[in-house]
Amino acid sequence: MTSPSNLTDAPPRRMVPCPNCKAPALFSPENTYRPFCSARCQGHDFGAWANEAYRVGAPPPEPDLE
Repeated sequence: MTSPSNLTDAPPRRMVPCPNCKAPALFSPENTYRPFCSARCQGHDFGAWANEAYRVGAPPPEPDLE
């Protein structure tokens, strides 16, 4: 049986590595930059998307035979 004090304990905070710098980042609604650790890392990632640094490789399209 659990004691009453165990029922009021807050759940452990989930920490994840920041995708940009790999520093621990709080993954919770309290962290407005999640999953990033800061506005700086979030901005770096957004800049990479804007500059099309993230691409998915695909074969070139087939030419039309018409």
